[in-house]
Amino acid sequence: MKKVALVVLNNFTNDVRVYKECKTLSNLGFDSIVVALYEKNLSEFENYNGIKVHRIKLATRSWSKSKPIQLIKYLEFIIKFIKKYKNYDFIHCNDLNTLPIGIIIKKFFNKNIKIIYDAHEYETERDRMPKWLKILLKFFERRFIKYTSKVFTVSDSIAEAYKNDYGIEKPALVLNCPEYKEIKNKNNIFREKLNIAEDKKIFLYQGGLKSGRGIEILLEAFKNIKNENIVIVFMGFGPLKKNILEARKEHQNIYFYDAVSPDILLEHTNSADYGILFYEDTCLNHRYCLPNKIFEYFMAEIPVIVSNLYEMKRFVETYNVGEVASENNSIGFIKALEKISLKDYNSLVENVKKVKQKYNWEEQEKVLLYEYKSL
Repeated sequence: MKKVALVVLNNFTNDVRVYKECKTLSNLGFDSIVVALYEKNLSEFENYNGIKVHRIKLATRSWSKSKPIQLIKYLEFIIKFIKKYKNYDFIHCNDLNTLPIGIIIKKFFNKNIKIIYDAHEYETERDRMPKWLKILLKFFERRFIKYTSKVFTVSDSIAEAYKNDYGIEKPALVLNCPEYKEIKNKNNIFREKLNIAEDKKIFLYQGGLKSGRGIEILLEAFKNIKNENIVIVFMGFGPLKKNILEARKEHQNIYFYDAVSPDILLEHTNSADYGILFYEDTCLNHRYCLPNKIFEYFMAEIPVIVSNLYEMKRFVETYNVGEVASENNSIGFIKALEKISLKDYNSLVENVKKVKQKYNWEEQEKVLLYEYKSL
C-alpha cells in the first residue's frame, strides 16, 4: 500500500480542502495521513472522520513569535517530520511554506519519493505582500518546483501563471468545491435566529472578516442603501468583526452571525437569498481567484454578486448565476445589487442547480485520483 503524508503548517481544525484530499486518497487505497502542528487542547494523534491525523509537538512552541524564533520552530518541525515520514512514497505539500520539507527529503534522504505541490493560492502574488518577500519567494519556488512530480492549483488563470512563470507543465486543476449535497427545503435559520422578516431579501457574506475581502466596501454600501427590504448578514470571524458590530448599532439592515462548523455550513448558507464575494483587486492572487466560498454558495443553491475580477467574472457570466459589479467599490456593488434584484430569481436558481452538478468535490477528486494513479 502506497503511503502519502499531506503536510500543512496549521493545526488542521478547519482545512477542508486537505481533509477532502486525504479522505479521497484513503478511499482509493492509499495509506494517507495529514501531518499538522500540535496545539494545546488538540490531540497529537487522532482519527478525524475516518482520516488519520498527526500533529507534531514542538518543544519551541511556547517561544516568542519573533521571526528568528519562528524559523527555529520551522526547522524543528522539518526535522521531526523528516524523521518519521522520509520513507513515504508521496509527500503532498500544501502551499509554498511546506514545499521545502518535501524537497529536503527528496534531495538528501529518499530520491524515489514523489513530491506533490498543491498551491492553494497564487503563492507569490498574495495580498499586501512586500516586494522583497515576493522576489524571495519566487526565487525559492522557481528552484523547488522542478523537483515536484505534480503541481495542483485552484483556478485556470493561476495554473497558466505557474506554467508561464516557471516553464513547467500546466498544473492540474482541482477546484475548491464542496462535497455534493442535496437541498430539499429552504432553511430559515437567519430569519429565525436574527429575527429577519420574511419580506426582506438576505444577502450573505461568509468567510474571513479581514482586509482585502471587501468588508469595508459592503458596510459602506449597506449604510447607504435606502431599500428597507434588503439586508446583509456577515457570517465568519476575523479582525473586522468589530467594524461590523459597530455598524450594526446604527444600521438595522446589517447583521452579524458567528462562524459555524463546516458540517452545518451549507444549511446556514441556504437560508440566505444571495451570496456575496467582493474580493478587492489588490493583487494577482485576488484577480485570479475562484474561492471555495463561491462554490459553497452554489451548493447551497443561491445566486451571487461578485466583484469585477477576472476568474469570478468569467464564471458568473458564463453560467448566468448572478451579477458582476462594474466597479469594485460601494457604488459598483449597489448597482450590481439593483441589477440582480430585477432578474428572475427562479431562473438564476435553476442555473445554480445546474452548476452544482458539475462543480462538486465528487467531480474534482477525479482529477486528483487520475494524477496520483499516473504517478
